[in-house]
Amino acid sequence: MTPEQAKELMKKYPGLEIVAESSDIRAFSDDEYREAGVEVVDDVSDADVLLGVKEVPIDALIPGKKYFFFSHTIKKQPYNRDLLRAILDKNIELYDHETITDKNGNRLVAFGYYAGIVGAYNTIRTYGLKSGLFNLPKAIELKDKKALIEELKKVKPLLPPVKIVLTGKGRVGRGAKEMLDAMGIREVSPGDFLTKTYDEPVYTNIDVDWYNKHKEGKPFDFQEFFKHPERFEGDFDKFTKVADIYIAGHFYGQGAPYIFTKEAAAAPDNKIKVVGDISCDLNGPVATTVRASTIADPVYGYDPKTGRETDYHNPGAIAVMAVDNLPNEIARDASEGFGENFVKYVIPALVEGDKEGILERAKITENGRLTERFKYLQDYVDGKE
Repeated sequence: MTPEQAKELMKKYPGLEIVAESSDIRAFSDDEYREAGVEVVDDVSDADVLLGVKEVPIDALIPGKKYFFFSHTIKKQPYNRDLLRAILDKNIELYDHETITDKNGNRLVAFGYYAGIVGAYNTIRTYGLKSGLFNLPKAIELKDKKALIEELKKVKPLLPPVKIVLTGKGRVGRGAKEMLDAMGIREVSPGDFLTKTYDEPVYTNIDVDWYNKHKEGKPFDFQEFFKHPERFEGDFDKFTKVADIYIAGHFYGQGAPYIFTKEAAAAPDNKIKVVGDISCDLNGPVATTVRASTIADPVYGYDPKTGRETDYHNPGAIAVMAVDNLPNEIARDASEGFGENFVKYVIPALVEGDKEGILERAKITENGRLTERFKYLQDYVDGKE
């Protein structure tokens, strides 16, 4: 939440007090909050509601509070099992940003669009590093989205006629597509992408129907796919044979087929040499993502023969960009966009009453137990899966 957003909220709701935890690494400085009339404190234990972004360290969790952050537990991520256990033990009411939806299940607050913007930039930067053709500055060194686009435009003439495949048509995909369009790369249809050659760089943006197929050969049905992903198998290999760069901006649902498999990466006819995995599901649909990378060190190599990490400069290596906190690289832009929706949808539900059921749907834990909607996580908490 930006200083200006906090200021406006306290003006709108006189009974609402917002404080900012002191930080020397946040995009908005302590002084900017103070100038907006927001008190800056070292101890936040007086607050009823704590709003953050990334997972809260277990030893920093304050019992009995309401917390809003990305817990990365709702897909039963093994590395955060102890975090969810601690939340239950400490009687914390957890609201995960991913679970804040309208009545139709559409997410109301998300950073995906900004992840897509930075992810596309970082992927082109990775191609420059892998090919040796150019060296873009890191996104975090630039002011905002506009500055990223200006840098991309500079290197567009240096790109050979590469083919870029982008998976996903949600927020992440839209952000990535916007950057490819802004730098002047031509979009082509998936069919043309697969069958035609070009004398300029091109990209195609595909949805799940292009990289999955029904096991029984039936026509693709979106509703069936989302309800019964187990009835489908991956069909991305046809793109690996013609694409040079893969930008992964899809949402991956539990039980869905893997997309870029180890077998496809190791196949003699695989052409993909650069992967920008914005979605960054570890040990998941994109085999080259063996770990998350960092803003400080964003690129590593994947050896298709061994399935292990290697130096991305090696001739046979696939260069992988899998930074899992991409919006941090344009943190001010991302905060404004995210905060805008949080102010619009969540704060009124907290202050005026949850008329639309937004909080009720989003609540994962209450009174030391999982809520009814999230009971499916019990086996995960218990260590049975």
